[in-house]
Amino acid sequence: ILMHLAEKFGAFLPTDHRRAEVLSWLFWQVGSAPFIGGGFGHFYAYAPERYEYPINRYAMETKRLFDVANLRLAESEYLGGNDYTVADIATYPWFAPFVFGNIYNEARTFLSIQEYEHVDRWVKQIAERPAVRRGRIVNKTWGEEDTQMLERHSAADFEGKSL
Repeated sequence: ILMHLAEKFGAFLPTDHRRAEVLSWLFWQVGSAPFIGGGFGHFYAYAPERYEYPINRYAMETKRLFDVANLRLAESEYLGGNDYTVADIATYPWFAPFVFGNIYNEARTFLSIQEYEHVDRWVKQIAERPAVRRGRIVNKTWGEEDTQMLERHSAADFEGKSL
């Protein structure tokens, strides 16, 4: 859907030679996310019984994915290059909770997320984008009341919110 919207509105997806690079990172995320959420997240936090093998297997894959992103972000500001694109938009929600330490209890420590300095920089940079700050509170039903937005109907809905 991100690709469709980017093409429809002519934003966040280059139309020149950079397009292939951005699409490569976008689809890297498509193939990676199941290992982070469905694999690591399930066996680390949700499985009814804890088994060492699947936890370690998916932890190592999650660390490998963080390493791949970290190496890329050591050489470019964003995943697809110098511009913020659909690749960043799609990947950020999977990586940010680990960087901020607000998912799967002690997973940030367990995975040594602090070692991925370029991912850390990238996540924090994206988190400060005004649209990301607004988007993070839409449909949020927990936390302080001024950080929640149960429904959004217009830009005025953001007035009085802590962004």
